[in-house]
Amino acid sequence: MPELPKVKLLWLDINSSYAHSSLALPAIEAQKRRNDVEWSVERATLSSPVLSLVSNIVAAAPDIIAVSVWLFTHRYVDEVLSRVSRLLPETIIVEGGPEFLGDNSDYLSLRPYVGLLFRGEAEEVFHEWLEVYSDKSQWRSISGLCYIDECGNYVDNGLAQVADISQLKNPQQSVFFNWEKPFVQLETARGCFNTCTFCVSGRDKPVRVLPLEVVRQRIDEIVSHDIRDVRLLDRTFNGSVSRAAAMLDLFREYAGRLRFHLEIHPALLPSVIREKLQTLPSGLLHLEAGIQSLREEVLHACGRKGSLESSLEGLRFLASLDNIETHADLIAGIPFYSLEMIYEDVVTLAEIGVGEIQLELLKLLPGTDMRRRAASWEILYATFPPYEVLQTPQMSISDLHEAALLSRLLDFYYNVSEWQSLFSLLICKEKRFLHDFLYYLWDKEVLEQPLSMERRGLLLYDFCHIAPYQIYLTKVAVSWIEAGLSMRKGPGMLLKAFHGVLPDKIVVEKGNYYPEMRLYQLQGENVIYWFGYDRQKQHSYPLFRAVEFI
Repeated sequence: MPELPKVKLLWLDINSSYAHSSLALPAIEAQKRRNDVEWSVERATLSSPVLSLVSNIVAAAPDIIAVSVWLFTHRYVDEVLSRVSRLLPETIIVEGGPEFLGDNSDYLSLRPYVGLLFRGEAEEVFHEWLEVYSDKSQWRSISGLCYIDECGNYVDNGLAQVADISQLKNPQQSVFFNWEKPFVQLETARGCFNTCTFCVSGRDKPVRVLPLEVVRQRIDEIVSHDIRDVRLLDRTFNGSVSRAAAMLDLFREYAGRLRFHLEIHPALLPSVIREKLQTLPSGLLHLEAGIQSLREEVLHACGRKGSLESSLEGLRFLASLDNIETHADLIAGIPFYSLEMIYEDVVTLAEIGVGEIQLELLKLLPGTDMRRRAASWEILYATFPPYEVLQTPQMSISDLHEAALLSRLLDFYYNVSEWQSLFSLLICKEKRFLHDFLYYLWDKEVLEQPLSMERRGLLLYDFCHIAPYQIYLTKVAVSWIEAGLSMRKGPGMLLKAFHGVLPDKIVVEKGNYYPEMRLYQLQGENVIYWFGYDRQKQHSYPLFRAVEFI
């Protein structure tokens, strides 16, 4: 008998940028049951030309198109599939992902070309559906499916969930696992002990984890592909003390070969976890410390577990560790959080000394308690992705815009090593600095533009000519020089070549001086800064720095 034609399934792997990668395709494809399904993939980013992608999809002539839809890819997916559906009207379009954790009736009624949606974890149910995809009458028996039936009625089969994630086949074994990215994602747990009302994981119970030996096997596979950075998908990392301690011991074994990025709750750091963190090799961990706000009433509204006092104490501990980089996040638009509170919290985080301050606008994601309770909290939000907050009783649209600009300011200055030390000093010493500098840049209409490192330095240098910030001009010049920026512009022009002998009464701050160095001096008030450059090397930054007090 002639062989029956295979079912052609085309997966759209759409990501925000080249560096990003989704586990959806390899995680689902790895569980495949049918041998008569021919899997293929079309990859694109938000900058990919829509018509080019549409042309490629039509040329493939698939029977099924599947795509996982994310917050920032939603609109792009709509643009592509609305066009594809006109050209391939018989093709079944299947969507899934975190965008569909809420009610999906309106979404489907507005997009008749979408055949069905998967709500929840699709690794198992996607293949159940593939067994009967051509017989719509059998779709009602499959968990997590949302669709419009033959009579025009919305059918909602609830939430699909994998009971035991350790029984799933490893996504890394899929031919579609992408090893070409600068980092890979490693899922070690699902669910979260926390109950944050703005997060989709807050409703995901119970917490399910991979056994430690399985995690080790998957890490070994990553090492074999010469990957250096691993981003852990585990929102409950230190929810269990014993598991967190065992994971840290496991990570230690890969020091020098891997760098792990993970989320940690700063309020849940008992002594056993602290001792292990203190002794880890430098550079092994990059921590995202969830804090959201430094206000008790705001955290209470968010449903976040752990007291503010314990979170702050834990954050101070993490920031004090020289061997680990710790970032902290704030979220504008959370109930009861005002703009002035955000400014004050930024200052507090700078005083604590966190490695990076991430300030984001709240997004009311489908399926979250925050979205369901938006009306009772008088929160207005955008009804289209990314669902950002537009107004709260505490913050107007103008306040939220200012918070977004403050986020840009932090990214330009605090979150880069070249400016962080000086910027942190200004934030902590000068009460009005953040407001004054932000309004200065706002007036110049530069905060929503790309800014080179040099441009950032020139803007800060020009601003510091304004009272009362003139006392920081020399420090701006030092930061400029240390960043290796031009000696022919701005503060770089304050450097003067020196051809004599280095004075004896100096305090060395960096590096070692040797006679072959080119010396420069920078005159400040009551101090001279000395910089040494290697004549034989083309470094734009000094290898030696000292100060002479006069």
